[in-house]
Amino acid sequence: MAHKRTTGKKAASAAGKILSNSKSSKKAKSAAASALSQTKGKKH
Repeated sequence: MAHKRTTGKKAASAAGKILSNSKSSKKAKSAAASALSQTKGKKH
């Protein structure tokens, strides 16, 4: 069964900042990318 939880706007914004920060660790960037992949973004 698929999870129905999605990342909220504030968490997605924080994740974006982590990904854009060159000083963020590899683990932090991995977690941020995972969070962003679970957002409810627009479908293309």
